[in-house]
Amino acid sequence: MDKHSIIKLKMEGESNRSVAKLLNINRKTVSRYWNEYLNHQKELQNPNSDIAEVQEKIVSAPKYDSSNRKARKYTKEIDIALAEILFGERKKDTILGTHKQSLTGQQIHKMLVDQGFDISYCTIINKIREKNKKAKECFIKQSYNYGERLEYDFGEVKLLINGSLGTYHMAVISSPAGDFRWAYLYRNQKKEAFLDSHVKFFEMVGGVYKEVTYDNMKNVVTKFIGKNQKELNEDLLKLSIYYGFNINVTNCFSGNEKGHVEGSVKIIRSYVFANKYEFPSLEHAQIYLHSQLLKLNENSKMDEEKLHLLPYKPKLELANISLNKVNKYSFVQVENNFYSVPEYLVGMQVSVKSYFDRIMIYSNNNKVCEHKKIDGSNETSIDITHYLNSFLRKPGALKNSVALKSIPQLKTIYDEYFNTNPKKFIEILVDNNEKNIDELIDIFKRYTKTKSLPTDSVGVGTNLNNAARHQLSQYAMLSYRKDGTSYAN
Repeated sequence: MDKHSIIKLKMEGESNRSVAKLLNINRKTVSRYWNEYLNHQKELQNPNSDIAEVQEKIVSAPKYDSSNRKARKYTKEIDIALAEILFGERKKDTILGTHKQSLTGQQIHKMLVDQGFDISYCTIINKIREKNKKAKECFIKQSYNYGERLEYDFGEVKLLINGSLGTYHMAVISSPAGDFRWAYLYRNQKKEAFLDSHVKFFEMVGGVYKEVTYDNMKNVVTKFIGKNQKELNEDLLKLSIYYGFNINVTNCFSGNEKGHVEGSVKIIRSYVFANKYEFPSLEHAQIYLHSQLLKLNENSKMDEEKLHLLPYKPKLELANISLNKVNKYSFVQVENNFYSVPEYLVGMQVSVKSYFDRIMIYSNNNKVCEHKKIDGSNETSIDITHYLNSFLRKPGALKNSVALKSIPQLKTIYDEYFNTNPKKFIEILVDNNEKNIDELIDIFKRYTKTKSLPTDSVGVGTNLNNAARHQLSQYAMLSYRKDGTSYAN
């Protein structure tokens, strides 16, 4: 029983009987899932509904029946693997020009066998000859109505961010009918980025297209079945069920089948980043990209096309949800990185929502903290305010703590002004534990400024006076009791 197929066939106007016949399932089952879907759509319009709960019901995973699949010798998987090898050979010819480094038929056969395929050498040789002698393809020019088709692809751009050169991934979405192009920068092409780009685009245009076209990327096709079937990614199916668009996947190595977005990747990369590729942060690069896209789309027909889009639905919340145990250092591990949580949660289980750009942590359905998602491996994100009670009991542990060293500016202030009076430093943290890091640093700077003595601007012996003042300030720090109050009081 394929819930996705039931809903799509019903959307196309098929009767319950015909859907049951097409999918070889009970007619009552078709009716039940379709009625559930319609009821969920009504619930979305109810202001008193729990939107997140309704969304989860709509996109609940379909099941696949693979019991009748038959194995074949020369399968689609082998054909794709062979096509990839031959594509690599053509690419090598382009780069090297005339050369003698081509793979032999025996080498290609061995590469396929090493990948686990059971296929004979003669079959592979015949297929290589067949592919190399293939007649030139005839391309059929296409025309689309407004709101009918959207095309999706990823493109790479190299940017200098804060002095560091890196490769960033640009999710590009384009409309052939409206001649509209949109893009967003991500650090990778993972599922979270792939899904987030759809949600951002639909929210931006305020509607949904009838069909979205993709190539055979991993975020779209989980695996190939037989000669002509593809198992679509479960998360993409959930997205399409919720927003109501059809999924169209091109043939392998057929970029021409989504030519508008293929061209859009090149156009955006050249128009936006050919002359400017240095930015202080990725956020600045995003802002610049957005400003250039506004210019690029000045002559598009998007305003007219919006009138033909499917109705927009509430923003779909996208997150990987997991249960994690807090370790003895008050960290939870998410994708090989560590994030701090309030110390009272040590040893307990917490719920973690992992978005493409942030981590949100909950305990007993209450949000306890949030971190910016780390783009790396075996790294740590620490909030020093998560450890305040422990620091009050163990003030000596503050000086060399990872929590303090993770904020260099705060560590410098501590070493210069609070090295002999850590309790005062902790008291200020406790009094301002709701502030963010920038606000905390500003508070400490203002505090240290009011506590320091004025400095002579002119006069003989200034260096000696400065040294004396420094010495006096050290003695002044020693004049505080352990509770932070002065002996003079």
